[in-house]
Amino acid sequence: MSSMNFMEKLLDGVAVEWKALGDVGELVRGNGLPKTDFTESGIPAIHYGQIYTYYGLSTTSTKSFVSPETAEKLKKVNKGDVVITNTSENLEDVGKAVVYLGERQAVTGGHATIFKPSEIILGKYFAYFTQTDIFSGEKRKYSKGTKVIDVSASDLAKISIPIPCPENPEKSLEIQAEVVRILDAFAELTAELTAELTARKKQYNYYRDQLLSFEDGEVEWKTLGAIGEVRMCKRILKSQTSSEGEIPFYKIGTFGKKPDAYIPGSLFEEYKAKYSYPKIGEILISASGTIGRAVVFDGEDAYFQDSNIVWIENDESVVLNKFLFYFYKIANWGISEGGTIQRLYNDNLRKLLIPIPYPNDSEKSLAEQARIVAILNKFDALTNSISEGLPREIALRQKQYEHYRDLLLSFPKPEEVAA
Repeated sequence: MSSMNFMEKLLDGVAVEWKALGDVGELVRGNGLPKTDFTESGIPAIHYGQIYTYYGLSTTSTKSFVSPETAEKLKKVNKGDVVITNTSENLEDVGKAVVYLGERQAVTGGHATIFKPSEIILGKYFAYFTQTDIFSGEKRKYSKGTKVIDVSASDLAKISIPIPCPENPEKSLEIQAEVVRILDAFAELTAELTAELTARKKQYNYYRDQLLSFEDGEVEWKTLGAIGEVRMCKRILKSQTSSEGEIPFYKIGTFGKKPDAYIPGSLFEEYKAKYSYPKIGEILISASGTIGRAVVFDGEDAYFQDSNIVWIENDESVVLNKFLFYFYKIANWGISEGGTIQRLYNDNLRKLLIPIPYPNDSEKSLAEQARIVAILNKFDALTNSISEGLPREIALRQKQYEHYRDLLLSFPKPEEVAA
């Protein structure tokens, strides 16, 4: 079904009027609320972190509180009000909204504007609309500032919102409620899957810690230096890289992510032949930034920043690479301080102790390592894989939610109809 057919069926021929947000409710800018005013209990307070967490959705409780004396000085948030972020270093984070459904009156600070809906608009309908590209374009038009970006309450009031069947408020609210009901169903499913993922990650961490914790006498602790040599790629100069090219060059900031630098294929082949280069399955380790972050090398053509990304050249006769991968996640790295930047030097790596089960029986040792790896592989796929498991399911449900959100909230604007 096309988006137009879907909307025509939902609207049943009724008109849609785009109204300024200030015409369908009251906007109140919050006032000062420093972190030092937060208390462990008292009057509920909504701060920007909670708005990000529940963006476009609703919350019945708050994570912060202030004293009754402080609350007297702040703007009040009642049940059904929408709290909108005004300021951030990123434009994307400005204009995020959450509906407050708590029974107790709450307060908010100067980082936010409170939208108090009139009788012709549902707060949650508006909150979902803040996630659309149309709203993003509008807030971009009114944004001010460079380092800290702000959209004032008076400018928020100018942003147009589609109101179906405005001449019949009861019918309008029925349509808005149906839009909210559908989007709530998708959002709830995504939230349930996300909660399930959080629980599975805790379970994964528990079993990983249990499987990799050994009693004295069960294992022999060997240093990484006794297992293999620390290796790294040949140094690549900045002048040898470009923003586009044949071979991805991963720096510490893009390690395990999307590359933003490349080197020529001819240079890659030359350095790969002459100098150290990881084998498929060996574990790349971050020696700076996020210390000890591990990535299994998949064999795809790529080059890695020397000294910041290293690996152990391991023949797996004593310890499996994947066993190392999982142990790295709980390893107590001996981190050296290089000025203000922490980093992992080769000597730290060589001294890291690795538990080797059944050290006097190589075959039994490798079999036990393989058993542990097999169990953790299943948890890892369930909790981290983007091609299977919960992350993939969440990504699919999120796309489905976004599709229907855009479908349900893509009302033609007057200029589009005229065109």
